[in-house]
Amino acid sequence: MFENLSNKLTQTLKTLSNKGRITEKDLDVAMREIRLALLEADVNFKVVKNLIVRIKERAVGSDILESLNAHNQIVKITNDELTSILTGTSHSLDKNSDKSTILLVGLNGAGKTTTAAKLAKHLSDSGQKPFLVPADLARPAAVTQLISLSENLRLEAYKPDLNSTPVEVCKNAIRQSNKVDAAWTIIDTAGRLQVDDELMNELKNIKDQVRPDEVLLVVDAMTGQESVNVAQSFNEYVGLTGLILSKLDGDARGGAALSITSVTGVPIKFIGTGERPDALEQFHPDRLASRILGMGDIVTLAEKAQKNFDQTKTLELEKKMRQSTFDLEDFLGQLDSLKSMGPLGDVLGMIPGMSKLSSKLDDASVNERHISQIQAIILSMTVDERRNPNLINGSRKKRIARGSGTSAQQVNQLLNQFTQTRKLMKQMNSGQGFKAMQRLLR
Repeated sequence: MFENLSNKLTQTLKTLSNKGRITEKDLDVAMREIRLALLEADVNFKVVKNLIVRIKERAVGSDILESLNAHNQIVKITNDELTSILTGTSHSLDKNSDKSTILLVGLNGAGKTTTAAKLAKHLSDSGQKPFLVPADLARPAAVTQLISLSENLRLEAYKPDLNSTPVEVCKNAIRQSNKVDAAWTIIDTAGRLQVDDELMNELKNIKDQVRPDEVLLVVDAMTGQESVNVAQSFNEYVGLTGLILSKLDGDARGGAALSITSVTGVPIKFIGTGERPDALEQFHPDRLASRILGMGDIVTLAEKAQKNFDQTKTLELEKKMRQSTFDLEDFLGQLDSLKSMGPLGDVLGMIPGMSKLSSKLDDASVNERHISQIQAIILSMTVDERRNPNLINGSRKKRIARGSGTSAQQVNQLLNQFTQTRKLMKQMNSGQGFKAMQRLLR
């Protein structure tokens, strides 16, 4: 989502780095470019104005322009101020008792139902038992959808009486949740417009009866500045404790994410980054600011790797690589773990300096389809062939190509690359790795 904004900001700041000495005029030109980039990204104009003023005050007022590393300090100031406008009171869930309740609210189509399932999975993965409550009786398909999602994720969900009122469903579900000893009860309410007084009063009634610990507004990040108005209205009606930005992986400009907390005072608690059940991240202002400035997000990347890569298997693979005995089965396992971390472009974007490469991923040889193709080729091999690729002759390559929907040439290319990699690992362990790496790059 922040691809265009990130490219413009990094390019502007890079221009400053090319100057031997930065003058106040240079800073004014850079700030004008940053202001335009933020406005084009649909960031609230008051937020942009305050951000630029603070950056300039800190840069000019502390004699930074006179220093030799002025560019680095201006980048740091920009990062700090971006973090500041993204920061709210608390970005973690407030758990006030052993059994807590989350009320999810929002407009129609914001993604509340799928977000409810993602949030339940997130809590379950962290060792806290969730209980899902489909209280969107205005859209019967929403009840079926949430129950189906819960079954797929092996989570518990309440099955409501569709002839009941939403308030009755919520009260009965809370009692059921207490019986199954759930740590969190997640209530998915019906979508409603903030201008509909009748439906908003119904929501207030649900809140009064349930007394949730958290009232989270699910906001579609692709709706731009309108999402800020929606957040303000819902906050006035029911008193929000937090926000969940859904569809942050879309192609919208992303201004809502940079404006919403600063304008409303309500903190973002989670961000949705895709359609997968695990595509929900806890929000960290400093990490998002770093991503926007093209500085990566190593902490989140490390957390994803720790979650998706088995430590014991990784140590075994490391030993095999040192001994040059790793095979295609090992390679297949690592590809599965890599894919489970999410889209490759997102993973690359978390590595400092790789954000531009991730934006060009569609044109690169290494992309999602390419990885799936490699997996298909390896899965079309027998166990013996994976463990000993030397067994694969011409006729076997043709069979593997037919089974994977590829060509014998593509199978041959994969085998050659794998052989080269194993050879490189062997040379690196023998002390000849640097020269071998140079030859491979050439």
